[in-house]
Amino acid sequence: MLLPRILTAIIGIPLLLFLIHWGGYSFAAFIVAIAALSLYEYGTILAIGGKPSQRVLAVVAGAALAAAQALKFPIGAAVAAVLAAVLLREMFSRQHSLERIAYTLVGVLALGWMPAHLASLRDMRPWGERLTLMLFVSIWVMDIAAYAAGRALGRRPLASQLSPKKTWEGAIAGFAAASASVFAFRALSPGMLSLPMAAVLAASIGVCGQLSDLAESLIKRAVGVKDSSAMLPGHGGVMDRFDSFILAAPIVYYCLVLL
Repeated sequence: MLLPRILTAIIGIPLLLFLIHWGGYSFAAFIVAIAALSLYEYGTILAIGGKPSQRVLAVVAGAALAAAQALKFPIGAAVAAVLAAVLLREMFSRQHSLERIAYTLVGVLALGWMPAHLASLRDMRPWGERLTLMLFVSIWVMDIAAYAAGRALGRRPLASQLSPKKTWEGAIAGFAAASASVFAFRALSPGMLSLPMAAVLAASIGVCGQLSDLAESLIKRAVGVKDSSAMLPGHGGVMDRFDSFILAAPIVYYCLVLL
């Protein structure tokens, strides 16, 4: 299991760093592809767990919302169009199901629209590239620290009903690692972040990144699967690798915009 994990990282990380550096339509297309693949996996695991969803429409609508966010299309209009499409699809189905509407919309919003704020973050001037890299690196070091500390020191379960292996000790270590990463980027990029803003982003990433991971665990626990797929050898699925951005990407972006 370790070798496939390493090989996937060796290929995937340089590609991701190149796309972050290049930005523009290339990075936007990458984000849209991630949304579509995540929603494909989402529909698959829901079917495994016997949960209804509009699988094809969810992929199309989620990719469309991601594209709208990435390309600065009026997001309100895009959300309204998606809601209308989901409702109309259900109205003309043979068996109507509010549950199917709910599962579809949760997936479209959580896996399509919210992580797409990564593209909006990348487009911020003049620090978009560095801020996006900061977010990715902070999430990576947070995950590594939480895993290592949880295995070595973990005693108290964080949310045993959602993810039995996650512990408070691991969560605290992950929070500290994410915070250290944000302040390291601030030190290496004078003028990018004020001290108060760095503190806000450090706390936001350290908390929201881990809550995002638990949100995906909630979905997987509901349908009884461990990984969203085996698309990325040694890493599970695309949804597994990008779940931490469900809440972290929009909160970081809006903190920077509003504060």
